[in-house]
Amino acid sequence: MGTLWHNAIFYTMEKEQETVEAVFVENGEIKALGLYDELEKRYRDDILEKRDLKGGYVYPGFVDSHLHMLGHGEKLLRLDLSEIFSSQAMLEKIQKSVHDDSSWIIGEGWNENNFIDRKIFHREELDTISNDKPMYLSRICRHAALVNTEALHIAGITKETANPSGGVIVKDADGEPTGLLLDEAVELVKKHMPKWDPKQLSNVLRTSIKDLHRVGLTGGHTEDLSYYGNPLKTLRVFEEVIEHSHEHTFRAHLLVHHKALEQLKDDSLNQKRKYVETGAMKFFTDGALGGRTALLSEPYTDDPSTSGVAIHEQSQVNELIKYARERGLNIAAHVIGDAALEMTLNAIEAHPSLHGRDRLIHVQVLRKDLLERMKNLPLILDIQPRFVASDFPWVQERLGMERLPLSFAWKTLLKEGFMCAGGSDAPIEPADPLLGIHAAITRRKPEDGHQGYNPVERLTAFEAVQLFTAGSAFAISAEQTRGKIKEGYLADFTVLSKDILTVDPDEILETNVLYTIIDNKVVYHR
Repeated sequence: MGTLWHNAIFYTMEKEQETVEAVFVENGEIKALGLYDELEKRYRDDILEKRDLKGGYVYPGFVDSHLHMLGHGEKLLRLDLSEIFSSQAMLEKIQKSVHDDSSWIIGEGWNENNFIDRKIFHREELDTISNDKPMYLSRICRHAALVNTEALHIAGITKETANPSGGVIVKDADGEPTGLLLDEAVELVKKHMPKWDPKQLSNVLRTSIKDLHRVGLTGGHTEDLSYYGNPLKTLRVFEEVIEHSHEHTFRAHLLVHHKALEQLKDDSLNQKRKYVETGAMKFFTDGALGGRTALLSEPYTDDPSTSGVAIHEQSQVNELIKYARERGLNIAAHVIGDAALEMTLNAIEAHPSLHGRDRLIHVQVLRKDLLERMKNLPLILDIQPRFVASDFPWVQERLGMERLPLSFAWKTLLKEGFMCAGGSDAPIEPADPLLGIHAAITRRKPEDGHQGYNPVERLTAFEAVQLFTAGSAFAISAEQTRGKIKEGYLADFTVLSKDILTVDPDEILETNVLYTIIDNKVVYHR
């Protein structure tokens, strides 16, 4: 017995503009699609219920190919600085949080590029807000953080403390720490911060999933296992919340950070679950453009003293990929700068994939020679279209105009034959896939009126939606069962109030999610 979904326009995403009137589902799988009258007649004896979608526009369930589900929940529950647009407003918001009963002041998402003065606070300025309660303020990229003197004291960071491998403790002219920590240096403080216990972590995950349902996401590829203590316990939280709760159904594909992989046995990785699955081994090759820690082959245009930060040396990257192959895994590498991409390609070529596809996450700065090398490898490119809206125009200062033609070059990647998946990197960016789709089409902020940054790299609406449907399925070698509305595919649907494939791109921002449907079940209804 099954369900007949109808009174909607269903975009199959098999071919551009291909639609059907109705879909019949049995046991969570699409059995047939076509005209409503024909399906009703053919399956009359098998239809348990008919579900009216009220004239909505139905797409294969949107899946975010790169986010941090627990991090997204943390952002929703903590001091959120991502919508602050002046340094003074940032100070005022932090001051309001000083008197809560938490032992630390923890904030998420500040971005000095949103401030007219581009101000990055010194620890002494943070001390005027609190000199006895430690403070940790994560930059929007999560590759940098600001801390006050008390947090430095707890972490044992002094004038004499050397930079950790893959990180920088920013110091002033006298050698004193300023309170700004880059990449691996943030771990010196984070390891002393209060940890979420399993009960709290369950609440964080439930909060996250509820919001992801709201924005129309039926699944996400997330990397969370190495940040919250024992990775097996974190995995168990995902199982408890998602597998055992009708309310929090979500298709969670967990990338496994190499540090977590060392603590997880194969039986926990290969365990069969309905909604929670584990995937490739994740590692970071470099940092981010915002903090000038993305690794470039030439110095930053706005700071020629640095070319970025290598999180690992070439030999270490080689060993990481070799280890993944020994565990029978593909890799998912964070690569933003072209030098980081080159290091990663060197290691992949030395230790080729045994099966499936390796994933390159972000790939924001490219070179022609690297593109040619990439064509010879089984790769999926995991891009975040919203970064264009967030990083321009300031990223032009970082990279200079000569590097821009092959930076954030999503259309070029598609033309060169690469399959791309679309994600948000939430909590770095909002998790809303409609914002990512809009950015992929327009290459600008919603409020901007121009033709987009490097407009030749704009995607069509069909290409943009594919990123979050077929692309995300391809990223985990699930393209035969997910990412399309097609017979034999999973019954996951995102139902919208507008036809985002044909409306003016700015109307996408006015579109509502009417229903989020996972495994033939409505998990969100507007």
